[in-house]
Amino acid sequence: MKLCRAIATTFAAAAVTVLVSTGPAHAATGEVIVFTTEFEELTTYQDPASGSCRQLPTTAHVVINRTDADVYIHAGSTCWSPGVTVAPDHGWHAPPSGMFSISVA
Repeated sequence: MKLCRAIATTFAAAAVTVLVSTGPAHAATGEVIVFTTEFEELTTYQDPASGSCRQLPTTAHVVINRTDADVYIHAGSTCWSPGVTVAPDHGWHAPPSGMFSISVA
């Protein structure tokens, strides 16, 4: 019984530590730029929030990360699948399928 109580106390203390040390989400500073086609204006996401997920335009071709955080390109319209990391001041090709999304670290 004492062992169970000690284990429960340890897990509770760990959970409180994690909750207290987790700061609020903040926005990445800068912008994510999406090039689609020569006939369309650029799509820009200014200061995207950390943990945010955006579906790219259906004609998306290139994603340029001009923020201070990593951006991830995910296959699919949600950000649940593993993503390709696009570091700050870098870009990545996204096939124009409309089935890609981006998220910010």
